[in-house]
Parts: sequence; C-alpha cells; structure tokens
Amino acid sequence: MMAEVKILYFAGLREALGCPGERLALPAGVDTVGALRTHLAARGERWAALDAGRNVRAAVNQRMAAADTPLDGADEVAFFPPVTGG
Repeated sequence: MMAEVKILYFAGLREALGCPGERLALPAGVDTVGALRTHLAARGERWAALDAGRNVRAAVNQRMAAADTPLDGADEVAFFPPVTGG
C-alpha cells in the first residue's frame, strides 16, 4: 500500500494555492519534508510558493520540522509562512 499524507496549507500559502489542504499518496523517493516540498513545487505556477528557496515553515504531526524530517505516510504535514509577532 502506498503511503498517504494529509497536507495542510495555512495563511498566505492557502490563499496562493487556492486550497486549504489535500491528501497525497507519496511517490517513490518522497520520504522527507524537503522532498515533499520539492515534489509539490514541481507542479508549477502557483505551487512555486513552496519552492525550497522560499521562506516556508513546516510541521509534521504538529511539531516543527526541518527539511530532513522523515515522512512515514500516516503523517499530517502543515506548511505555513513564518509567523511574526510583537
């Protein structure tokens, strides 16, 4: 069975992508947060908002995650712009 993750998009990313989230069967080789971002950004056009060169944060199962954080298929992955506060 192919691993499937739940992906959530927040704030400006939600607006740029035009959707709040999706479920995605992980393709072969997409096994980290960074690989998932690269895979999604490769969709082109508005998906370039997730390009690795952009300042986007990620969380896996509601914990902050780095690009090398592994994914196992039952994960919830959230992408969001950095939060600023005062």
